[in-house]
Amino acid sequence: MNIKKISRIRRATKFRRNLQKFKIIRLSIHRTSRHIYAQIISVNNKILVTASTLEKKIKQKLIYTGNIKAAIFIGKKIANRTIKKGILSISFDRSGFKYHGRIKALAEAARQTGLKF
Repeated sequence: MNIKKISRIRRATKFRRNLQKFKIIRLSIHRTSRHIYAQIISVNNKILVTASTLEKKIKQKLIYTGNIKAAIFIGKKIANRTIKKGILSISFDRSGFKYHGRIKALAEAARQTGLKF
């Protein structure tokens, strides 16, 4: 396996281990070169809300799905869906990715829409 991928997975598991101690709902993000995915995951690892650039309605609105504009759109969409479920406070799980670019754009869009983390 690639050294970069091993390091990312190590950082992600370290963070998730700490979240399990405090029993906090988390916003987990995964990105590839073409798409970005966001999930709200409960304390017992059940997926409550999802949003990704693979959804038909979202894919039709966006020309490119692997850029910052798509990340902002997904951030707003996941925040709206989460607030509708009644969840206002979460923890941001960046899955070991660096906090810049699309990850940062998604997080800031979710914060502006009303999520607190």
